Amino acid sequence: MKSVIKTVALLGAAWGTLAAVPAIAQTADQGTTTNAAGEQGDEQAGLNDIVVTAERRSESLNRVPVSVGVVGGQDLRAFQQGGEDILALSGRVPGLYAETTTGRIFPRFYIRGLGNIDFYLGASQPVSIIQDDVVLEHVVLKSNPVFDVDQVEVLRGPQGSLFGRNTTAGIIKFDTIKPSQEFKSRATASIGSYNTISMDAGVGGPLIRDVLAFRLSALVQHRDNWVDNVYAGPSADGTLTPKKDAMGGFTERDVRLQLLLTPTDTLSFNLSGHARWYDGTSTLFHRGALKKGSRDVSAEPRDQVAYDEGRGNPQSYETQGASLRAAWNLGAAELTSITAYETTSGFSKGDTDGGAATNFPVNGQPNGYGLSQGQVRDLDQWTQEVRLASTSGGPFKWQLGGIYFDSRDITDFYQRAFLIGANPNNWVRLHDVNTSWGVFGQVSYQATDRLLLTAGGRVSEDTKRTQLLRTADSALGVSTYRGRRDVRLSDTKPSWDLSALYEVSPELNVYVRAAEGFRGPTIQGRSAVFNSDFSTAGSETNLSFETGFKSKLFNNTLRLNAAAFAYRVKNIQLNGNDSDGNGVLLNADKAVAYGLEADAQWLPVRNLALSAGVSLLHSEIRDRNVSVQTCGLNGVMVCTVLNGPVTTRRIFGANAFFVPIDGNPLPNAPEYNVNLAAKYDMPLSNGGKAFISTDWNLQGYTNFVLYRTKEFTANGNFEGGLSIGYTAPHDDWSLSVFARNITNEKNLKGVIENYMAAVFNEPRIIGISFSGRYR
Repeated sequence: MKSVIKTVALLGAAWGTLAAVPAIAQTADQGTTTNAAGEQGDEQAGLNDIVVTAERRSESLNRVPVSVGVVGGQDLRAFQQGGEDILALSGRVPGLYAETTTGRIFPRFYIRGLGNIDFYLGASQPVSIIQDDVVLEHVVLKSNPVFDVDQVEVLRGPQGSLFGRNTTAGIIKFDTIKPSQEFKSRATASIGSYNTISMDAGVGGPLIRDVLAFRLSALVQHRDNWVDNVYAGPSADGTLTPKKDAMGGFTERDVRLQLLLTPTDTLSFNLSGHARWYDGTSTLFHRGALKKGSRDVSAEPRDQVAYDEGRGNPQSYETQGASLRAAWNLGAAELTSITAYETTSGFSKGDTDGGAATNFPVNGQPNGYGLSQGQVRDLDQWTQEVRLASTSGGPFKWQLGGIYFDSRDITDFYQRAFLIGANPNNWVRLHDVNTSWGVFGQVSYQATDRLLLTAGGRVSEDTKRTQLLRTADSALGVSTYRGRRDVRLSDTKPSWDLSALYEVSPELNVYVRAAEGFRGPTIQGRSAVFNSDFSTAGSETNLSFETGFKSKLFNNTLRLNAAAFAYRVKNIQLNGNDSDGNGVLLNADKAVAYGLEADAQWLPVRNLALSAGVSLLHSEIRDRNVSVQTCGLNGVMVCTVLNGPVTTRRIFGANAFFVPIDGNPLPNAPEYNVNLAAKYDMPLSNGGKAFISTDWNLQGYTNFVLYRTKEFTANGNFEGGLSIGYTAPHDDWSLSVFARNITNEKNLKGVIENYMAAVFNEPRIIGISFSGRYR
């Protein structure tokens, strides 16, 4: 009851902040109205054009010679009405997948199969996140919630000639609703199972007409604890009896204020500041949920764990940030400067073996590492980007710019083994520094009325340094670490892209694109907690080719876009696990992949909107000389390895098993993904309408690790959502009942190999949702 009162109070405070603006009663929704096909439009008049900023200028999606997936803000809020975080985007755009094994503060993204399964807090990812033109590089910053969002754009393939950080996989770009010279507001609130409460709201308008405008946005999400800890034996954290509703909940509170100053017609300043306060539960590992020879997890209860450690698997983070975007129109060109600062600190604790050591003995002895803690003591990220772009309407367009990036953090890693006696109290402190600079540019030329040619280039330097500030000492205070304590890696490389777009007809454009991206070297320092040396990986480059078409057909009632692609990542950075469960960086010779993506929005009859997306992918690691460690625990092979031959090495007095990975698929790269959505409106006599909408996602064969097994895979995972409700005349407000994961599927989303532990998707949430706009 206390948690309910606290959450209602949080919602009331956030709503009160927005309601305190005197003009709220006059405001109107600034967010775009979208149909079930996921696009702005009126089903009576056909699909409206989608405007994107994939090339740093507002253009029709059909005129952009790159593969771009778009999710409207209203659609994203529908996916998140059950309290979901940024991972709700997974599978909503063809080619995009996302998951986590470290709770809501560590999302991992994959585009066309390229990503990074490393759980190290300093891990480098080939997918870049950009929020309001600010690149977010550290994994914790990538978890910053997205709220009061106007549009999400997913740019597939190597990117670097236009956006801040260079990336080999692609970019996910979030654009929030900006201040305007008209009073506008919107809000979406819902309540559902497990006391799941979510409110996403924004209000804004002029403070000084045509000179100063504001936008205030807020997000509050909460869920009560709903998972029981049934362990009743001796415990290192003092929990000697089972505890009901011990974990699984969270409270998310976020606020953002934007000020838009336009002192002249040619000069503008957008100052934005945001803050986040998050408390919740880290990922829950269900030890022994996977049985040797099978990936079936149906017997494992979703709402029970048996932990002798972890102290409830809590995690807590605070994040603040600010940015200043200044734009000066010089006539023939516009000069833009983006200065941004982000800082965060927090911790995440967990029972890393996913269960009580006494419940899972090896050779008759209790076995398992208990408490693991990762703590970002302080992270500071500075970015400065300057860009000059042409503004003329002629056939020749250009833009050039540069960026400097500086990220520094001090991180603690703590590992305590309970009952087994080894490494009883290990922790290390690391200092990670990542600096980067880049100069980039792009030119576009309208060679004929129908042919558009584009070329871009970039030079990047990326430098990483990791220092071991405190070693994992023995119980007597003696350091046994023998590895390097200060590692620095740096590389400078060019990257480029070329494309051509041809207008076959006003309804059909075709394009081809070739690009090469670069990801700098990286360092894994967490292994020092077990007195193992740092592991490193050198730079990787991705050479990519794609061709596709973009069309609007049947009197603009069908939008159909598709692309075929192939890429080769040379010296690809991969991550495996050692016997301690630590991520180990390595380079393989290369990885190759090819596939197809398509998405469609269709208005077949009056009041009915349909959408569909599909991605097909074949990926393959190619290196005959690289082997990785498999699922061994104290010299016992606990899973069924399909790779061969298996070789054995003695590590820390026990047998460890290694297999080659040549020919294996990339981890967390689904072979196919299908998403479907439909909405039907029934007009009513009062001008309002009743509606029903549904969306579904189906995921094909996915391998979670670098080697092949019978257990560590998923195939046929699916989830569905349903909403039934009423929309008032003029779309002023809407009330509905909804269900997310309506069939309550228990999908396997990740594993801890040595402990045959499973990670599951979100449970079914049924609730009521209200959205409104005021004017």
